[in-house]
Amino acid sequence: MKIYLLAYLFVLVYCAPLNAQDTPTPTPQWRPVYHFTPLKNWTNDPNGLLYVNGVYHLYNQQNPFENKWGHMSWGHATSKDLIHWTHLPVAIPETIDKDTTWRFSGCAVLDKNNTGGFGKDGHTMVAIYTADQPNLKKESQFIAYSNDGGITFTNYVNNPVIDLGKKDFRDPNVAWNEQLQKWLMVVALPTQHKVNFYVSANLKNWDLLSEFGSQGFTGAAWECPSFIQLPVNDDTKTKWVLFVSAAGGNRGTFMQYFTGDFDGKTFTNDNKPETVLTVDDGDCLYAAIPWNDAPGNKKTLIGWMVPDRQYTFPWRGQMSIPRDLGLVRTTKGLRLTQLPASLIENSLNSLAYKETINLSGKNINGVTTVLKDNQSATGNSWWLDAVFIIKAGTTVGFNIAQETDAQTKKVFETIAGYNSSTGMLYVDKSASGNTSANKQKINQAMASAGKDSTVRMQILLDKSSLEVFFNNGEKVITTHIFPGEHSTGLSVFSSGGTVTLTSFKLWKFSQLAGK
Repeated sequence: MKIYLLAYLFVLVYCAPLNAQDTPTPTPQWRPVYHFTPLKNWTNDPNGLLYVNGVYHLYNQQNPFENKWGHMSWGHATSKDLIHWTHLPVAIPETIDKDTTWRFSGCAVLDKNNTGGFGKDGHTMVAIYTADQPNLKKESQFIAYSNDGGITFTNYVNNPVIDLGKKDFRDPNVAWNEQLQKWLMVVALPTQHKVNFYVSANLKNWDLLSEFGSQGFTGAAWECPSFIQLPVNDDTKTKWVLFVSAAGGNRGTFMQYFTGDFDGKTFTNDNKPETVLTVDDGDCLYAAIPWNDAPGNKKTLIGWMVPDRQYTFPWRGQMSIPRDLGLVRTTKGLRLTQLPASLIENSLNSLAYKETINLSGKNINGVTTVLKDNQSATGNSWWLDAVFIIKAGTTVGFNIAQETDAQTKKVFETIAGYNSSTGMLYVDKSASGNTSANKQKINQAMASAGKDSTVRMQILLDKSSLEVFFNNGEKVITTHIFPGEHSTGLSVFSSGGTVTLTSFKLWKFSQLAGK
């Protein structure tokens, strides 16, 4: 977590109800089942994402001591399937000395050819991260290496490897570049709204290639860049995509991306400088980066879901579902697509801790109940995939985490829907359980489905997190909700006409071992 979110975090953490910090109450009803959360204490940005020998490593910004931001260190967890996680000890702890060095965000690479000279067998993992030294009012780039499979790291004796003497200079992301046959880094100059490109042959000595910036959204500090190549769906070409996070300003928590070309030195934006392309149209996805060296060169991204105002205990903060990325060609140019990671999705039917509900082929006109209020003690952890045939003037969607108060008859629910008249995908939290905890009441995104067309909605509800994927990942809305204990109902609805559910399946999860 970075300086420009500190004001927000102060309100988030310290302006909660007074007794929340004094006598914290466990909140298991909001602990996600199939999304990553730490066992306890604060977490934020994913770091050091690296796939090695069948294992996904997830390092993450953690406070090892408290359930609030501070003492920034690199926590560590591993997984083989991206939903079962083994929690490991802190890998890169803060250093408390005259300079006080906090371990801010960064990345990790497998130095297969031992370019850095830190190992002998070509299996050395190298972390590249920002050292924040508040006493020196400086941020610079450090490296550390591990020869025990990423469990512990040794800091390079000649750190920093890049030092501009700046207060704001952070979040390096590094990968091997085949064109250059060198390591390529992108790193942010937040207040200048720039990303610097550096190259190195050995991870120690870095040369500046170029700068990119002052394009897209510049209303908040730029952070957590990443730079990858993605295939375009309708041909054999690939394009470069630059991701940048920004928090603050009039957009709140926000991620943008640029598509373009990289000639080995300079990145050139495909679009006009003022064009803003949004990664996610919700209100909490931030600092998302992809895994290095994932199987099949797949680009699988995971992001931090910035905590809402609702206090959770004994943990605070979680990650999004891992997402496979792609590019599609549209009338407006290349656009990013995101879908839940195929590694997870392909295994849904074989998971032992789920039950499925199938409503395929059903006509919907009005409201049809799928799950009743309080139907199960393990409610509000499910994953649905629905395909509708809709007509002009029709609105279709789902009422999520429903409950009708027996005395007042008031209905609590969150609505995820698509309006074919306006072309708008939306999530409406106006009547969700704890509406005061919501940063935004309504999240929406303009989608491109036609007036008479087939649309697909994938909705992932996991206790307090909600992710809605529309039309094969064309649009995504990620947000938080905090339903009451008995707000576990689910219904499908249409208004303005009849729609047909040509395909519908819901996987309802029970608790995962090891969470």
